[in-house]
Amino acid sequence: MRFRNLKKQSKQKHRDTQKKPLTLPFARMTDKIKAFITDMFMIYTPILYIITYVVMGGKDAFQASNIAPFVGVTLYAIIYAILLAKFAQTPGKKAYNIKVVDEKTLKNLSFFRALFRYFIFLVSATLLVGLLFPFFRKDRKFIHDIICNSVEIEVEK
Repeated sequence: MRFRNLKKQSKQKHRDTQKKPLTLPFARMTDKIKAFITDMFMIYTPILYIITYVVMGGKDAFQASNIAPFVGVTLYAIIYAILLAKFAQTPGKKAYNIKVVDEKTLKNLSFFRALFRYFIFLVSATLLVGLLFPFFRKDRKFIHDIICNSVEIEVEK
């Protein structure tokens, strides 16, 4: 057999044995939005209700306070980060079979990384720029996922 043919065969074997990149089942945009709305109703609304009516004594006191909305958002961020760190899901994400994991290892995010991810989300949502990123990317990642190297994937029931 000629050397040229042997070389072609070895290159073909090398190509066949190379690992192809793992393609993740990225979560759909509609499911992400529905999960977010579900989380707002299941976690954030009760927090605001407790702060408004139990702690502050009524809506007038809540509206007059500058710190009460900040406390509500901070409590939500802490609960959100705990849920992502422990289970990789919030109630809304669980309802739509979505997990938030590290992009490379596919393991749960740490508490501080999940907390940082939430605050990056707040900034990007305020500026509206970060919410447009998924429409221009194949992996449908938001800017807070890009910065934190996290990914929202679909999981089996």
